[in-house]
Amino acid sequence: DKLGTALARIVEEDPTLAVRREIDTSETVLSGLGETHIEVAAEKMQRKFGVNVELVTPKVPYKETITVPARAEYKHKKQTGGHGQYGHVMLEMEPLPRGSGIEFAEKIVGGAIPKNYIPAVEKGVAEAEHEGVLAGYPVVDLRATVYDGSFHPVDSSEICFKIAGSQAYKKGLAQGQPVLLEPIANIRITAPETFTGDILGDLNTKRGRVQGMQPEGGMNIIEAQVPLSEVQRYAIDLRSMTQGKGSYTLGISHYEEVPAHVTQKIVAERQAEKEKEKA
Repeated sequence: DKLGTALARIVEEDPTLAVRREIDTSETVLSGLGETHIEVAAEKMQRKFGVNVELVTPKVPYKETITVPARAEYKHKKQTGGHGQYGHVMLEMEPLPRGSGIEFAEKIVGGAIPKNYIPAVEKGVAEAEHEGVLAGYPVVDLRATVYDGSFHPVDSSEICFKIAGSQAYKKGLAQGQPVLLEPIANIRITAPETFTGDILGDLNTKRGRVQGMQPEGGMNIIEAQVPLSEVQRYAIDLRSMTQGKGSYTLGISHYEEVPAHVTQKIVAERQAEKEKEKA
């Protein structure tokens, strides 16, 4: 309970610190001028407010999407004493261009699914979007269209169609050749010209793409795009390469597909994380 107050107070006292809530990863992120700055802030929180925090590198907000169109159906059917449960949904799924977000549409003809059940299907789809099938990251850039299905005059209900919508969506994701997407950051590095070679070499190992360079009074300004996952602790790397004489700014640009070999590693790490949570 004290965390919010403590963070607000230390940010108030030191405007070079910033705190934000990362919605995609449900983390509270504290940023400052470097590793030591953050450590001092954490120590101050404990000393002044009695709040003990553990500092970890923020998680990368990966996303998932599909790469080929897919069709999937799911029939939710349960028979118990009295009323049963019945909902049957057929979905068409197609990838959209990067940054399009999520779309839901319906093209039911002939009342295969009554109109009043369509919002329930949409709710089921919306729930399934929070967790993809590759590594459980949110799904983006995808249109799902409910095009057919069936219902039972007695056993059908909204909850049945919500379950059917959610399960059909998950099946469609698995069939649509899913991929992981990672945030790509724009990075602008300013450092003495003598360190340019080292910086460029390092960016190469980080899967970076140099966009341009301009010398300015003995300094060199290097602009590049690099996956966020590779530069989470770039302050330390740059300091050691430039003897503390380099600085940089960073901002998210867009999302791109993660290379296959990196995807395997992320999926394995995510599975290990989930096993740990269960334990």
